[in-house]
Amino acid sequence: MRFNFDIAESTEDDSRRSLTPKEDVQWVPLQNHPVFTTTADGGGTAATASASAGGVRNLLAWDGASRLYYWDSNQQCLHRISIRLGEPDPTSVVAASPSKVLRADKELNFVVNKISINRNGSALLLAGSDDLCVMYLYGRSSTKENAIVCRTVSIGSQVYSSDSSAIRILQVSWHPYSDTHVGILSSDSVFRLFDLSSAVVQPEQEYYLQPVEPGRSRNAASICPVDFSFGGDHLWDRFSVFVLFSDGSVYILCPVVPFGSVYKWESILEIYSDAHTFGLKSAKSAAVNNSNMAISWLEATFPEVAQEATDRENLSTIKAHSHALFDASLALQGPLRKVCHGGEDEDLAVRGAECEGRAVSFLYNLVSKDSILVTAWSGGQLQIDALADEIQPVWITGSAPRLRVDSFDHIRGIAMICESIPAEHSIVKLDQPLDNTVWLGHPPPLLRLAIVDLALPRKTEGSSLITMFADPLMPERIYSLHKGGVDSIVLHFLPFTSQINGKDENIKTPSVHPVLSTCQGETSSSSPSPLSGFASLSDSFGYSWVVVVTSTQECVVLEMKTWNLLLPIQIDKEKPIDMEQQKEKDTPDIISKELLSGPKSVLAPQASPNLRSISADSIEGRSALHQYFKLFHENYVEYAHKVYFELKHHGPQLKRIIDDQHARLDEAQQKILRVEAKQPMLDERIDRAVQRHNSLEQRLQRLRRLPGAHKKPLSRAEREFKSELDQFTGVELDALRSSIDTLRARLKRYTKSSKDNVTTQRRKIPGRNHAQDAQISQLKSSLEKLSLLNSESTKKVELVESAIKTMESSKNKTILS
Repeated sequence: MRFNFDIAESTEDDSRRSLTPKEDVQWVPLQNHPVFTTTADGGGTAATASASAGGVRNLLAWDGASRLYYWDSNQQCLHRISIRLGEPDPTSVVAASPSKVLRADKELNFVVNKISINRNGSALLLAGSDDLCVMYLYGRSSTKENAIVCRTVSIGSQVYSSDSSAIRILQVSWHPYSDTHVGILSSDSVFRLFDLSSAVVQPEQEYYLQPVEPGRSRNAASICPVDFSFGGDHLWDRFSVFVLFSDGSVYILCPVVPFGSVYKWESILEIYSDAHTFGLKSAKSAAVNNSNMAISWLEATFPEVAQEATDRENLSTIKAHSHALFDASLALQGPLRKVCHGGEDEDLAVRGAECEGRAVSFLYNLVSKDSILVTAWSGGQLQIDALADEIQPVWITGSAPRLRVDSFDHIRGIAMICESIPAEHSIVKLDQPLDNTVWLGHPPPLLRLAIVDLALPRKTEGSSLITMFADPLMPERIYSLHKGGVDSIVLHFLPFTSQINGKDENIKTPSVHPVLSTCQGETSSSSPSPLSGFASLSDSFGYSWVVVVTSTQECVVLEMKTWNLLLPIQIDKEKPIDMEQQKEKDTPDIISKELLSGPKSVLAPQASPNLRSISADSIEGRSALHQYFKLFHENYVEYAHKVYFELKHHGPQLKRIIDDQHARLDEAQQKILRVEAKQPMLDERIDRAVQRHNSLEQRLQRLRRLPGAHKKPLSRAEREFKSELDQFTGVELDALRSSIDTLRARLKRYTKSSKDNVTTQRRKIPGRNHAQDAQISQLKSSLEKLSLLNSESTKKVELVESAIKTMESSKNKTILS
């Protein structure tokens, strides 16, 4: 029996939450809910236009229990739908109708591309590309026009939502260990952590990402971030932030801990003892130094670990205190490189050979003891890697962070520049001993599991944007959401998990299953319909569902199989299958083999030597004849009776088989007659095809005699130059434009703030601040250099395009002549 407690529709005194308390609640299938069925008739025009203009959106969120949230872009409201999983059938999902409508208490001047709910279901993020708000679902609210008006607050309004700001929000996510902290990655290469319980305007923590040294960047894509993901519940992974850049490189920030977040006591004690066991006892000074810094950070952030054992016996959870090292900043560990053999190329250590385009999204997924990293590329490929070693915290001494303290000298905010360590960019070998990696500050290597090609449609304009989700019930399954639909990728090999379970297995490739396709067909000229919502549901009984909302606001609910999905097909390779035995096994027996083999041979009884001299009328003769007749009757007469019975019993079955054979014979004869009738037409088509082939062959011979047919193929250097040009036009120009816009926005904000500071300083102290003027002039010169580089690159690209067009036009003229 299933128990589902629906709190949303419970009592009458909860009037502040009710949208339509007077109406009776009806439970309907989720896909037939009025929220989706009424808008699917023609109200999704604005949603379709906004979805096609932007990338892959997700306007659906599930609180993990009994509520599903959907943002209506046309009505600018949030629908809260109460659902019941597995009712009335174990494989169905029903929803309460009507739904509750929630509206913001302020006007939203941006297009919402993503919604996300925190762990306790009290707040929901409304994220766009240039602004971000949080809607508090409970607390102070009012009812207006049959809707609940919820308090809505902008996050980081001074940074993201100002009119002169060109900083775009690339990714936003709730922190997995806090209900009030939100991580934001923006186009200015800054990762910010906001605490919504204290200050929503000013970030609590700021990390300025600098993956390469100034002036040493080989391409613009290496300094443009794309996506980020928080780590999972495993050792130092829970304090890590993974950042993906446009060229496919992945970097790690560790440790990053929100002030006031809560962790398990056993988890903190595990990494604390690990630092003492493997770090302090190491023979290398670098390992001892790194472990000492980690231990001091742990003791300051979690003071309970340094207390006596008697004082911490009853601890189950532990709270993080605000702390930062005063003389060191976090290192940007990376780029993560895969474990290579001796002859592998260094350039392929970061990027897969089969990956095309640029990196568009990233997913961290913890499966048992394995940390899985999935990178999605614009060409439609998924690069799946696993961390081959554990993550350790790394600081760079001598680079002091900037701290913000209150009147009691408590740290309220930190900001630091996170640089990568050039000395650690070495390829990790398989034969490298463990002593060379433990607590030495090396970024963990990657073990390449697979590269999955989703075979996305090529007719879509621009690159393919892919969003990935992990299945909450079966972590081995990953869902990829793109313009072509939804695909399911199941991992069948996990290196550490398989080793712990005692399985000595080879690497098995992941299996890819299409869940939903939005393409009209391969021959269709129309572009695929984008999706606007995705959610993976599961219950405690092991059932799993996928809910997808299209751009026209149609809802699709699919049940996902979980049982025996990871079990491979068992085939005994040592016992080959005999086709003749299989055929004999599958053929039914009409007459038993015992009857077909004939009567059993009977051995005559031993007779005396003078049997021929005995008369038949004598007693001895009559006894011998009786014995012979008895043997004959037991064998031959009984066999005849068995044959008669079998033939009489199988007669109707044989008649049915004969009739079926006659029917099949008549059908075959009719097919032969139809083929004979079509034979003249087939002969005529074959003659036309032969004539067409001859004419095409003659044209081919004429084309081969043209002067352009013997053109030499491109050399290796020319092919490399062409690939660099393609990479530059596809990725680098966009990255340069984004960098220029970000620099302009930062220059405007800095100029405005510096002018305000100068006026205030002039009121107090006469004179000018020459340091600020020098910094402004340096920023202006850098901006001019970037603009000059962009214009020169654009001119080069135009020259190459004009040369290609000239060559194509001359080639066409030659062919026509």
